[in-house]
Amino acid sequence: MAILDSLIPFKGRLGNIISYERNGKHCLRTVPQTVRQTDNTRRAAKVFGATSRKGALIRHAITPELNIHPDRALVNRLNSYILGAGRNNHAGLLNFRFKGYTGLDRFFGSKTVFKKDGSLHIPAQYIQGYGDALRMELKVIATRIDFSTRTIKGTDTALLKIDLNKECHYFEGADLRVDVPGKGTLLVVLQVKLFTEDFDIRDKKSEAADIVAVVEEQAPQVTHTKEKPRTGFLLPNPGAPTTIPENQVHIQRE
Repeated sequence: MAILDSLIPFKGRLGNIISYERNGKHCLRTVPQTVRQTDNTRRAAKVFGATSRKGALIRHAITPELNIHPDRALVNRLNSYILGAGRNNHAGLLNFRFKGYTGLDRFFGSKTVFKKDGSLHIPAQYIQGYGDALRMELKVIATRIDFSTRTIKGTDTALLKIDLNKECHYFEGADLRVDVPGKGTLLVVLQVKLFTEDFDIRDKKSEAADIVAVVEEQAPQVTHTKEKPRTGFLLPNPGAPTTIPENQVHIQRE
């Protein structure tokens, strides 16, 4: 591996040279002449490809709504998180951090709860002061993704601003409601960002965005009702002999 030290770096393939970025540095490598694959390498490549597609789908659905700058390792961190949880385990995405440096546990001691009515409940708690920060902005981002068809069904957001004018501010709690109907898995992200009087604080520890809820699509419930017994007269079988009670007289009309 060689490191490209140039005023005009490039990415991609140029002849038998491939340029790519890793940890903020532009690297070079040559294209292998032959690639030998075994069953295990083919299987691993298939899993890695599916994981990369799932990670790209999640990023394309959520990052356009974020007001923070994710770290450069977001792609690799998300793919590793998906592989660790299991490619088809959507619930394993819970607690993933879009900001690798800081999580929501820095700002809130009590965990949020996503309710069935589509609201994210943030419990009442004390919020400490954060240096020069005068305001905290909370943003809920909800997106519904159908991973089976690899489509983004919709996105909704909700915003709340909290004044931090005291050293230890008591937050009375809030419910931020989002509504994203449709088919697929619902991912709910809570973003926290600190502000001074007029500007946001550009510090890696002053912002965070975590996945706080993963709601799978509920299959429609089918209720089975017992069939009521039929009431009424039964029609006689035409081929069966007719019996007449003894206390009745049968009159045949000519």
